[in-house]
Amino acid sequence: NGAFNMSYQKYYVPEQSKFPIYVATALFLLVMGAAGTINDLGKPESNSVYILYSGFAVFAITLYFWFRAVIREHIAGLDSAQLQKSFVFGMGWFIFSEVMFFGAFFGALFYVRNFSVPWLGGDGEKGLANMLWEGFEASWPVMSTPDAGSAFVLADKSMSWPGWGNALKWLPMWNTIVLLSSSVTVHFAHLALKNNNKKSFNIWLGVTVTLALIFVALQAAEYYEAYAHYGLTLNSGIYGSTFFMLTGFHGFHVMMGGFMLAVMLSRSVLYNHFDPHNHFGFEAASWYWHFVDVVWVMLFLFVYIL
Repeated sequence: NGAFNMSYQKYYVPEQSKFPIYVATALFLLVMGAAGTINDLGKPESNSVYILYSGFAVFAITLYFWFRAVIREHIAGLDSAQLQKSFVFGMGWFIFSEVMFFGAFFGALFYVRNFSVPWLGGDGEKGLANMLWEGFEASWPVMSTPDAGSAFVLADKSMSWPGWGNALKWLPMWNTIVLLSSSVTVHFAHLALKNNNKKSFNIWLGVTVTLALIFVALQAAEYYEAYAHYGLTLNSGIYGSTFFMLTGFHGFHVMMGGFMLAVMLSRSVLYNHFDPHNHFGFEAASWYWHFVDVVWVMLFLFVYIL
């Protein structure tokens, strides 16, 4: 790994690059495709999903070439101390933006559970006193509605805590065990790297990536169970919407974090990158993985348990 250029720069001005423009275009396609796909559910003639796929493709290809350029510059020893500092701040702000992203969805869940649903049941100063749905009783999860003309197909069963007697058959419990275990294994990998034990680092990081794949597989099984056996879908009213938006976006972030760690593993195994004092690429990915684990703990508490 090339030696650092430790000369200090008061201002760091990166060279001109087209990569940010490509990423902005990809994200535009991705967001528009995702919104269109959700709005066009049940419409077989919709082409929104192809816009979504094209956004993913452009985004992935651009990141590959962009990260490859950054890694090559780093290996060549072109990084200055100021640039290294900018990497740290950049990753910190990226994780902060993700905190705000999930904060919006958790805020929506809080508002629905503590304000909107009780108001519809006639509770509180703004309670509608059953003006909309006569006989509606506020409860969470919302599993029934007296509105016969509703377009929602409400679920037969929720994904909530089933009691200690059925805990070992409950997929979210296993998801939690797997994801929290992966946070421990990635920490062990970090310790091994700091001790210059590359073999142990590769093993623990490989275990972490495997646990990430297991989590995604378990969540896919959970979604199949929700759709096929519980009747819980995105079209199941506010409970279905909040459940799938929160768990679905978290699942996407798990896949993204797992991919980051898989890239770090391939760099270590195939190219012998990283050493005890020069491994910010892995360190940034491990920060992100710990963030994903913290979000899941909050999901487990506020979506499944409470």
